[in-house]
Amino acid sequence: MAFKDLHDFTSHLERAGQLKRIKHELSPVLEIPEVADRVMRDCGPALLFEHPTGFDMPVLINAMGSTERMATALGVGSIDDIGAEIEDLLRIEAPQSLFGKLAMLPKYGKLAGYVPKTVKSAPCQEVVKTDDASLDELPILHCWPDDGGRFITLPMVFTRDPHTRMRNVGMYRMHVYDGRTTGMHWHPHKVGARHYAEFERLGRRMEVAVALGGDPAITYSATAPLPEDFDEMIFAGFLRKSAVEMVKCKTIDIEVPAHSEIVIEGYVDPHERRMEGPFGDHTGYYSLADQFPVFHVTCITRRKDAIYPATIVGRPPKEDCFMAKATERIFLPLLRMQLPEIVDINLPIEGVFHNLGVVSIRKRYPGHARKVMHALWGMGQMAFTKMIIVVDEHVDVQDMREVLWRVGNNVNPKRDVEFVQGPLDILDHASTRPGYGSKMGFDATKKLPGEGHSREWPDEITMSPDVVAKIDSIWDELGL
Repeated sequence: MAFKDLHDFTSHLERAGQLKRIKHELSPVLEIPEVADRVMRDCGPALLFEHPTGFDMPVLINAMGSTERMATALGVGSIDDIGAEIEDLLRIEAPQSLFGKLAMLPKYGKLAGYVPKTVKSAPCQEVVKTDDASLDELPILHCWPDDGGRFITLPMVFTRDPHTRMRNVGMYRMHVYDGRTTGMHWHPHKVGARHYAEFERLGRRMEVAVALGGDPAITYSATAPLPEDFDEMIFAGFLRKSAVEMVKCKTIDIEVPAHSEIVIEGYVDPHERRMEGPFGDHTGYYSLADQFPVFHVTCITRRKDAIYPATIVGRPPKEDCFMAKATERIFLPLLRMQLPEIVDINLPIEGVFHNLGVVSIRKRYPGHARKVMHALWGMGQMAFTKMIIVVDEHVDVQDMREVLWRVGNNVNPKRDVEFVQGPLDILDHASTRPGYGSKMGFDATKKLPGEGHSREWPDEITMSPDVVAKIDSIWDELGL
């Protein structure tokens, strides 16, 4: 199901008993984040802070902070349902007959129906401020004590390629300097950074729009690791099964989701930099201050009854962990499309998305596990995975107790550990240089003679199936 807007989603969560209203007055500076942190650690409900100190706009946080709410946000009973639908679309093969081509049209028609639609008026523009626009009117959070200040933490940042005009939507934190300027935390690997680099090369100002809120499927789409030239708003339409309505901004030539809560319009000038950070990041450590581009506000529009959506990140578990696990399940079919030997993948929450990955494969030949490691290191954001563990197809990669048991038993460190150099996530503070360093792969599969293992590989301990069946049949009677 598609939620019309963030109000619709919030109401749904409340009816389902998944939202708690906080009527106590609390400050956006550290106090709201402290409450949110305690609730997130216990995988608790979404929180609506009705009276943030000094503001008349409520703050919504942890709205997608559970497996159940993440599935609800994307309109499915299980996140795996989305992966299965993508897998079905990927099975389209070039048909030889006219009837075959006709049979394919409904599948292509699905995607065609999700192209964004432009509207002339929108709820997100019920209130418009230009010369008097100020970020100080928004209950923006100061999340952790040593943060450089207040940060917008759940923004959908819209930019366009200066040549093709292709749209990109990403989620990049924004350090608020004052009422009219923020930092723009573009990592060099991100498409937004590529757009800015090209505008900078051309010596031109780049227009940027920042949307907050709306259908949570749209917010999630800004985080999805899509191909660079695939429109996130089409992907959002696919997720919500309804095209996203877009409206043109008031002061810049960019469109944003019409049912956003708040839209911040502005620009980034070439070659302008300012110190951004520190920021308590999703690694559980502070990312250090550095020079980043500066975003200038030209206009702020919003709904009359706007909700300010926010999140905090830090040591797992946090709300972003459930967004990342959704990505793991949704994009598994795309990995299988390139590597059909993959059975399943787990990016453990404790591995903060990019530090650890576990993958099970149908192993067929010597060196197969290493082939998969290197292939994954060459695929999109999987390139940043610092450690990859490869196990056999029957291993449950979602059970880290089993995975660690396999690693402890099946790995000969000298033979089965692979070291490579390459790009790393820019937030990896252990690497000797930012964004570049060492990665490691563990081959925890059963070894073949062709891999230098001449000894007999022992069988695993399992009980006889007939005994298991008998004990199953009398288990309740045993009272254990």
